[in-house]
Parts: sequence; C-alpha cells; structure tokens
Amino acid sequence: MPGGDDDSPGIGSAAPTVTVRYIAKDVSESVDFYTRHLGFEIALDARPAFALLARGPLRLALSGLTGPGGGSQAKADGRKPEPGGWNRIQIAADDLATAVARLRATGARFCNEIVNGNGGMQIILDDPSGNPIELFQRY
Repeated sequence: MPGGDDDSPGIGSAAPTVTVRYIAKDVSESVDFYTRHLGFEIALDARPAFALLARGPLRLALSGLTGPGGGSQAKADGRKPEPGGWNRIQIAADDLATAVARLRATGARFCNEIVNGNGGMQIILDDPSGNPIELFQRY
C-alpha cells in the first residue's frame, strides 16, 4: 500500500465500511426482508439481478443466481454460487428475546433457539434464500 506499513500491496487502505456478498434466490424478496425486518436501507437498486443494502458501516451486496454481474458467475471449476453455508453476518440486538419474538411473528425462519455463549446470547436466522444471519446480544 503506498505510504503504509502494510505487507499486502495492491489491497488498498481499510475503508470505513465493510461489504459482504450474499447470493440470493430472489433479490427482491431478500431486499424486502432486510429492509423491513433488519433495518437495512437500499444503497443501490439494480434488481432483479443485484442490490446493495446498507446498515451503518455494513454494506450487503445481494447477487441473484443469474445475471451479468460477477457475483453470479461460475468459478473456474464450474461450481456455481449458491446461498447458504455457515459464514454469516452478525447483527447486535439490545434485547434479543424481543427481537426474536418480533421476527417470529412475521414468519421468519430460525435455525436454532437462543444459545448462551461465552460472550453473550445468539440465535441464527435464515434470510429468504437460506443465508444465515446471527443475532447477538452481549452479556
């Protein structure tokens, strides 16, 4: 990095935001879920193939299964992007039990019940495409 003491040339300096890409079965359905239930705002709307959402310093890039963008393109070995997996974003909750009750009332799908962990309580919620989201409340 020019002028920095980082050993990763070409990476660039740390930006004040972080962007995570999720593959979505239906970008519009995912946009509705994240904006209606989790406090995201639309930063860029290129539906049906792509949308960029924002929540504080987090940018969530939602890429459809098909389309001209790079997020939907197959890897060199032929594997195609798909939703799901265990990597996830974590969203802090002030009152986890209340947040879970509110989301359950809307029909949201949870993968587990609230777990008491080392640093707080957590639960995993699936978005409409099956991508996991961890809701977390510190002790």
